[in-house]
Amino acid sequence: MVQNAASVSGPRESKDGTSIPVAAMVESIIGCKWSVRLLQLCADGQTRPSAFLRACPGLSAKVMNERLRKMIRFGIVRRTVFGEKPPVEVEYLLTPFGRRFLGILDEVRRLQQAVDLGAVSEAGDPQKHAIRSGRVRGKNSAEKRG
Repeated sequence: MVQNAASVSGPRESKDGTSIPVAAMVESIIGCKWSVRLLQLCADGQTRPSAFLRACPGLSAKVMNERLRKMIRFGIVRRTVFGEKPPVEVEYLLTPFGRRFLGILDEVRRLQQAVDLGAVSEAGDPQKHAIRSGRVRGKNSAEKRG
């Protein structure tokens, strides 16, 4: 079993060896629909590149490999190669950092659902939006009724 050199060296380093801020990672991953989908597949237990390609119609092998390499460089996934002669088997697994990173994506998904359901106004003030829609009443409204 051979691990990818990038996953053995320090995670979250750019090509020049400097540390990559988590905010830059979030922007890079969330800004790409394929990266988000590949992460979700890893979280769901898919590990093989062929399974990724079958699950993502329209994703090319070239783009998939670029996205996976980026996630390896960020320390989000780990690449493991089984065998020394072709054909070799390759699998990608989430790292502990990758599992924590998925929490960020889950929170973004929950926020989007809340916005879609009207629980959070797009202006950013959930209380004001709820009051305007009549879902939340202040203590003065109870006094006025009784």
